[in-house]
Amino acid sequence: MAIPRKLCVITGSRAEYGLLYWLLREIVNDPDLQLQLVATGMHLSPEFGLTWQQIAADGFPINRKVEMLLSSDTPVGIAKALGLGVIGFADALADLQPDMLVVLGDRFEIFAAAQAALNLRIPIAHIHGGELTEGAVDDAIRHSLTKLSHLHFTAAEAYRQRVIQLGEQPERVFNVGALGLDNIRRLRLLSRRELEQSLDFKLGERNLLVTFHPTTLECDSAGEQFAQLLEALDRFEDAHIVFTHSNADADGRVIGKMINTYREHHPQRVTAFVSLGSLRYLSLLREVDAVVGNSSSGLLEAPALQTPTVNIGERQRGRLCAASVINCPPQADAIAGALRHVYSETRSWNSEIPHPYGNGDSAVQIKRILKDTPLESILMKRFFDLPPSALQKQEAPVC
Repeated sequence: MAIPRKLCVITGSRAEYGLLYWLLREIVNDPDLQLQLVATGMHLSPEFGLTWQQIAADGFPINRKVEMLLSSDTPVGIAKALGLGVIGFADALADLQPDMLVVLGDRFEIFAAAQAALNLRIPIAHIHGGELTEGAVDDAIRHSLTKLSHLHFTAAEAYRQRVIQLGEQPERVFNVGALGLDNIRRLRLLSRRELEQSLDFKLGERNLLVTFHPTTLECDSAGEQFAQLLEALDRFEDAHIVFTHSNADADGRVIGKMINTYREHHPQRVTAFVSLGSLRYLSLLREVDAVVGNSSSGLLEAPALQTPTVNIGERQRGRLCAASVINCPPQADAIAGALRHVYSETRSWNSEIPHPYGNGDSAVQIKRILKDTPLESILMKRFFDLPPSALQKQEAPVC
């Protein structure tokens, strides 16, 4: 009997775990694979809801917990947390001895894990490479992860081409679509009544879901930009608003405090959550009139649910956008104008919107490739020089 291939999956945030959920299920249900799960970052922090408990409640054993978050959300604090993460992951991975490390996205927690794996000669599979978010330090981390990795799973063909442009061998780069769409396809979303009961919050005739993260390449801009967003929301006094708190990025606590203050001033129509979980988040995303802010979910999941997006500022600049995404600068007048456009009768948001990120079968594709790819010489990487004539046009507009 063959020894199961050990796949070590790293998760550091609520959003990332939600994207990985069905891939984890696929791995667990395959007798030829063994899941090793490592929780880190925000999952282990009381401030962000101790979301490792949700992972355990979903039935996934957590093999290791790597503590790395400090009490500071300053750039220096984040840099020190990165160093702590490398130390913690070195110990965890040396103990677990996986056949492959599986990581998703572009956060600093994932970068720490990949650095440790590289020096331990553990091959790395990276999900969601090749994308651009030019307003965030995540952009550089994502491309760095591409160069550290040995298998690549992109969410669109344009992103696959970009990973190849970075010198990765084409036969190791796979366009599988966005994992977030698997949730939409496979979860039974809550009805409006079930959602209201779960949230303990009554939705109104108009409803908005707001998630705003610091734009990490802009110094000290978080508070000022979020104040502009709140000023715009004040102009829609009949709208019920659900905030989700920002990630553990530099200046994230500034936004958290402003959310709490705004909620206290508008208790009848405003609520806020540190973590909603995938089921409640997607169910809410289906019910609201728009998702507002600068979260990647506004570009990935919202269009698949026929929900318009008001995408604010530079954080997501460079990503492929569906027609339902309205881009605007972080200024109150511009944000309010975008919301008025959402509520206008001049544009139908219920028609079928072409989606650039696949059809919701990513987890099955990724699992199959992780299972079947030979590992004997995978650590040997050759730089692939892409001829200019091989570049393809992007298949959708970018933000």
